[in-house]
Amino acid sequence: MPVGEKATEVQQAYQALREAILKGELLPGQRLVEKELCERFGLGRAAIRTALAKLEQDGLVESVPYRGAWVRAIGEEEAVEILEARMALECLAARYAARRATPEAVERLREIHAGMRERFAQGDLLGMSELNALFHKTLVEASGHKTAQRLIEALRAQGVRHQYRTVLVPGRPQSSLEEHGRILEAVAAGDEEAAERAMREHLQGVLLALRQAKGGL
Repeated sequence: MPVGEKATEVQQAYQALREAILKGELLPGQRLVEKELCERFGLGRAAIRTALAKLEQDGLVESVPYRGAWVRAIGEEEAVEILEARMALECLAARYAARRATPEAVERLREIHAGMRERFAQGDLLGMSELNALFHKTLVEASGHKTAQRLIEALRAQGVRHQYRTVLVPGRPQSSLEEHGRILEAVAAGDEEAAERAMREHLQGVLLALRQAKGGL
């Protein structure tokens, strides 16, 4: 197989496994057996093995020689640390978004926020949480801060399995909607300080909800 095809198959394996972990199709602590993954995704064993090694570097997979690999479980303490690191980076991104966001980016944020309100009204809290993640991703992209974007994505991938728990904390969904609205309006107004402050207040609320949340997904 040509080198280009090998690279493509490895990338396919990496994306497929990563998405399955982030969506909860592969659960924390679940064994990752190469033969089973090859059959599931229709990809070669070498590509799966390389993808698992890459996911281990990302902090999504753990492995031990002669024992195999499994989806890495993240405890409460580490989830809090990840969120604290995200807070510093996303506050920076919010400031840059207020400075750089195009009218098109602001309109996209408005659409996502409207979708969040609609999901909330329907009682679809997990759907709202998914749009929450999209709001943050869109805002970071609008910031144009490539380094922050890369680091936030890596942290988000590690902590994404905990985000769905915070939206289930009583009163949190309504607060989250209001907090996102304040972030949006600060970015739309080009107010860097207000955008940074609104993002910090939002993520502090998420941090409190994470500590209140019980059980796992």
